[in-house]
Amino acid sequence: MKVTVIGTGYVGLVAGACFAETGNDVICADIDEEKIESLSRGEIPIYEPGLETLVANNMASARLRFTTDITDAVRASEIIFIAVGTPPDEDGSADLQHVLSVAKSIGQAMQREKIVCTKSTVPVGTAQKVRETIEEETDIKVHVASNPEFLKEGAAVNDFMKPDRVVLGVDSAFAERHLSEVYLPFVRTGNAIHTMDIAAAEITKYAANAMLAARISFMNAIAQLCEATGADVDMVRRGLGSDKRIGSAFLFPGVGYGGSCFPKDVKALIRIMREHGADAGILEAVEEVNEQHKRFLLNRVYERFGKDLSGRRFAVWGLAFKPNTDDMREAPSRVTIPALLDRGATIAVHDPVAMEEAGRHFGDRVDYHRNNYDALNGADALLIHTEWLPYRRPDFVRMKEALAEPVVLDGRNLYRPETMRELGFEYHSVGRRAVTPKGK
Repeated sequence: MKVTVIGTGYVGLVAGACFAETGNDVICADIDEEKIESLSRGEIPIYEPGLETLVANNMASARLRFTTDITDAVRASEIIFIAVGTPPDEDGSADLQHVLSVAKSIGQAMQREKIVCTKSTVPVGTAQKVRETIEEETDIKVHVASNPEFLKEGAAVNDFMKPDRVVLGVDSAFAERHLSEVYLPFVRTGNAIHTMDIAAAEITKYAANAMLAARISFMNAIAQLCEATGADVDMVRRGLGSDKRIGSAFLFPGVGYGGSCFPKDVKALIRIMREHGADAGILEAVEEVNEQHKRFLLNRVYERFGKDLSGRRFAVWGLAFKPNTDDMREAPSRVTIPALLDRGATIAVHDPVAMEEAGRHFGDRVDYHRNNYDALNGADALLIHTEWLPYRRPDFVRMKEALAEPVVLDGRNLYRPETMRELGFEYHSVGRRAVTPKGK
């Protein structure tokens, strides 16, 4: 099938490469000439495991190409996916200007019947606006649909190729038939294609992200209770997650969620609910708890070292909002580090892949280290923001020798408190008792 994906950001690029991998002829289109030139050379602008190889292989097989010619891309394809950004406005609502601009271009380019499918995360009612925008430009029949993505950064290729489910919001048998055909190679193991009305599909995406964000904030609220009472949040988490009605996913306490989806989508859903007269109180609480927990490590630093940090040096492991990505959007490190710098501290940082991105945020205000142990030299404490695999089983003897003081403030609960105590560390984590070295 001939497919066009308009927008070569995170969602569009992954979708285009994966559609091509299953034998479709795919055009990825974007108005950003520099980005298209880079992609045409095989240069991938984001870090996503497996994506570079997927793009290269499908370009070499002539199933995937990149262009800035939106008109040609629309006319060459049967199905057009809109995958442009929907950044939040100042009031938290999703900005649809890019989506509707693409819709207008599609309408102007159409010469025959098309399926136009929104893949961007958009508020309920957006597909209707897309339809109206296209129909203002053409009398040719258009089938508008919604196909929200459910990709995890760091595992997006695998999520697309082996989805838990595919959600299709359609209002015609024609669109349902053709979109189901495109997705059949991805659900051969039996995972479902859920066909529903368009409004339900649009809401499903926001509801899914809000539910996962709520689980994170709920567990962080429980962690606060555990700290106040002396309970161990890991034991609570295991007890809670063993309930089949609840499950264990997204119940790990930490320094809050970040990234391109959860913060934006929770804000947008709050706005949507208010506009429709629905009570958004539960999501407002989710957002409030998350903002509190982004300051978790910062507050622990203040409690341990005071608020005048002149002459203090801190090491930071992990800058991205999660492992296996270089994405620092809404990352907790972007809360902690500027605040410490403003209090007079010096900062040494390490992240396996987000160093270049960190440079755009922090400039020369921090010291960058390619080796995570080098960042520890002379530091008064280590602060852990991201649960990268190399941090999970480090050389503790080397850590202790490098640190000026053996203090670890762990925002991801990577280590066992009793083990850290025996190794001679002062160790603070989320929802568990702080420990000090034996004999102190």
